[in-house]
Amino acid sequence: MFSGTSNHSIDAKGRIVLPQKFREELGETFYVTKGFTDCVQVMSVEQFEHLRRQILQLPADKAMSLQYIMISPAVEVAPNSQGRIPIPQTLRESAGLEKEAVVVGMDSRVEIWDKAKFEEFMRLQQQNLSGALELLRL
Repeated sequence: MFSGTSNHSIDAKGRIVLPQKFREELGETFYVTKGFTDCVQVMSVEQFEHLRRQILQLPADKAMSLQYIMISPAVEVAPNSQGRIPIPQTLRESAGLEKEAVVVGMDSRVEIWDKAKFEEFMRLQQQNLSGALELLRL
């Protein structure tokens, strides 16, 4: 399970350091692709293959949409000796990633956000919090 949030910089070559605990859980290689929201998503090979199999089970029109959005831009990457991974330019552009980023553990995946976009997204999530807590009956 991935959890935790940390701030990181994206270097001039479009690379970012992933926390060591995330790299250990992801394995030697893993996938980087477009996220479900305005972010880049990082998944283990196993999680990516599970998602891919699930997509193939959907009706053709829905499967095709998800294949274009999530499967076609996916790139298998491996961290270098400093723990940095490359984020392809097309994925950086679609997520608005430039210099300051936030790496977020999201249970079965990791998300990489532009810091300003993440802060705004979290402000919006805060507005939904009371309704979600009611459903949990906390």
